Amino acid sequence: MTETLTITRDMVAPDGAYTGPDVSDWRGSIIIEANLGTVRFPGWVRATMSIRALDGSGIEAGWGISAGWGISAGWGISAGEGISAGWDISAGWDISAGRGISAGEDISAGRRISAGEGISAGSGISAGWGISAGSGISAGSGISAGEGISAGRGISAGEGISAGLSITGGWLHAGLRIFAGLCAWRLPTPAECEIRGELRSGVIAHGTHVPPVKDAA
Repeated sequence: MTETLTITRDMVAPDGAYTGPDVSDWRGSIIIEANLGTVRFPGWVRATMSIRALDGSGIEAGWGISAGWGISAGWGISAGEGISAGWDISAGWDISAGRGISAGEDISAGRRISAGEGISAGSGISAGWGISAGSGISAGSGISAGEGISAGRGISAGEGISAGLSITGGWLHAGLRIFAGLCAWRLPTPAECEIRGELRSGVIAHGTHVPPVKDAA
């Protein structure tokens, strides 16, 4: 049996701490009412269906956040460990995780997307500001950011990669074109137009490729 849990103001302490029923393994969907600010959960938030915070509300978990369907928030989504969803993950503000972020479809944020480990999406990844990952970034379709994109390992997109500022990764793979330095709010510096990393596939349409320095023999 599944049911929808609606988190209301009386389930949230003045400091934002969640005080309602256990949501570490909720069988159904979780909805956070609008205008509750960031609701802070001490451990896991898991739902077999969707997790949704309405406008003016965000989600913060001490451990991880996981949904069989999608995860969305009018404000931000953050977790001390991982964030994963079978469908989309979207937030009006930041999406951040101490470990990885993964979605079966799109990942999108109005501001930043950051992860201590990898970021992966079955479809696209987009952020109004920057995208950063401690290991790799991969998307089945495109990757786009209003500012920079950086990864400790590779960056892979089934379609194109575009960034308002620089792109940095151990290696780069794009099914189509790669653009860096596209910001329209000011003139980027030469360094902010660089595409740094081994180019494995894709066509550089805008920006300067800076390949990795090879060790001397």
